Amino acid sequence: MNSEHFDAVIIGSGFGGSVMAFRLAEAGLRVCLLERGKPYPPNSFPRAPYDLGKNFWDPSKGYYGMLDVWSFKGSGALVSSGLGGGSLIYANILIRKDPKWFITENRDGGVYESWPVTYKDLEPHYERVEKMMNAQKYPLKHEPYNNTQKTLAMIEAEGKLDQIPGFDPKWTHQWIPLNLAVSFRRRHVTNPDDDSSANPPIVGAEIQEDLPNYHAVRAGREMPRSTCRLCGECDIGCNYGSKNTLDYTYITAAIHQKPYPAEVRTLCEVKQIAPISGGGYQVKYIQHDLKNMGTPLDMGQQHRIPITCDRLIISAGTFGSPFLLLKNQENFPGLNRNKKLGSRFNVNGDLLSFIVKSMETKNGKCVPRRLDPSFGPVITSAIRIGDTLDGDGDQGRGFYVEDGGNPYLLSWVSEIAGIPAAIPRLFKFARMFLKYRIGLNNDADLSAEIADLLGPAHDSMSSLPILTMGRDYPNGNLYLKRGMLECDWSQKKSQQYFDRVIRVGRSIAKAINAEFLENPAYEYLHQVLTAHPLGGCPMANSEAEGVVDANGEVFNYPGLHVVDGSMMPGPVGPNPSLTIGAMSDRVADYIIGRKKGAIK
Repeated sequence: MNSEHFDAVIIGSGFGGSVMAFRLAEAGLRVCLLERGKPYPPNSFPRAPYDLGKNFWDPSKGYYGMLDVWSFKGSGALVSSGLGGGSLIYANILIRKDPKWFITENRDGGVYESWPVTYKDLEPHYERVEKMMNAQKYPLKHEPYNNTQKTLAMIEAEGKLDQIPGFDPKWTHQWIPLNLAVSFRRRHVTNPDDDSSANPPIVGAEIQEDLPNYHAVRAGREMPRSTCRLCGECDIGCNYGSKNTLDYTYITAAIHQKPYPAEVRTLCEVKQIAPISGGGYQVKYIQHDLKNMGTPLDMGQQHRIPITCDRLIISAGTFGSPFLLLKNQENFPGLNRNKKLGSRFNVNGDLLSFIVKSMETKNGKCVPRRLDPSFGPVITSAIRIGDTLDGDGDQGRGFYVEDGGNPYLLSWVSEIAGIPAAIPRLFKFARMFLKYRIGLNNDADLSAEIADLLGPAHDSMSSLPILTMGRDYPNGNLYLKRGMLECDWSQKKSQQYFDRVIRVGRSIAKAINAEFLENPAYEYLHQVLTAHPLGGCPMANSEAEGVVDANGEVFNYPGLHVVDGSMMPGPVGPNPSLTIGAMSDRVADYIIGRKKGAIK
């Protein structure tokens, strides 16, 4: 064949693909990592409205940006397109799946969920990923971090839950600090709880890297990164390199391996995959060109570049991987004999809600409480609500409620949206300014008047998004409809779970004397918006129940692996990135073990 050949080709650079690229390159395999999106070095994430409006992914319409939005009748999702996958837009949280939440052979309400791996199987891999991602706890006891009001509010709220009418006293709850893939310190930490005085947290200091990062190598010059600046911009891309995203961690490590550094190809979108007679796989991809930005193209007419490999690892994400397999199903006649491809889709219990207009008593007066959601990383901590599986009684399906944040830009938008309250201030300022212009007022100092015009900004200051993740039912299916991906998941089966989430959210709001607002999409359209779609190529002990085995290998196709969120046979519960990374690390051990005899 007139095409390049690799030991392994990896499709996608999220937590599945990037971990795999490093581990296989580290073992001496020749690896090619294909990513459909572009790289995002420091200071390349858009902020201006003009650029933000173009920051979406749809090459057929001329868009090559980072955000890829999917909307189905019962669910919607935001995923990422770019080198580093979902790590570019996630909130940095690294939480292990609860040991007792690894369900075995369970048909709850007729919905099948079974995990062919256990917590013990993943424990060493969790540790490896945490170390590689430089996981750190938010340094709450240090200044200025100890003034993070949203974190302090969550601690206070958790301590009051048992006193709140409507909160079931049998529900267990605990406030927990979270491991974050964020650099608060200049140097790598030894463990997430490391608080060495020799490596203190510092805002905006230059990070000391052991190796030139991927972007520096690519540009041929230094690409310095700085420690967290507490600006709340994690979810729209960190322009300071403070997030330990996969391009700075696993991908950087992968391209420094010897004798074969991993080959990373960006703007390469895979369209065709097929087994090769005698073993191995062929991949055909389109090479996108940013010169075509803004120009609609017929993707079906674009040249497809072939490469071949001994092992093919599909890590294109929960939508991308099932979609690729469904579109190429005719090349894999043994793939979907039991109709499990696309099954067990779930939203990982995601629900975005809002706490607004929090109040507190100061000097005998009830005044707005400062929550300041734009200060700090997007998420710092969580309140864990118990699960019946924990063994503490019949509680329902558990979840984590996390304090949310947003960039200062959104705080301004929030204030502008409250324009009716601003109109009287505007007229007052205009009247005063007119008096000055016509000589009825000779006070030229406008400082106080301008401050009054801006107003107190109480709404944005005293409000906070909260994000919930937990165990919804994996009863959705992904399938093709007229060649396009469709999903039939709805909240109905998981309604009791979501009702409990809202009940707890209301209790948290009451605990800090605030109002609770449901997400309008959920309240009025019955659509759950998720950042953590899972399932579609579920793991199982047999072909009768899933698409891949416990090593991510597709049944009936040796050397073909699916390693990303789509392989999850049910909800992870907490944020799933760490579990996806740990699974990839475990699958890499399996592949390396099978290949060792051939490595020279």
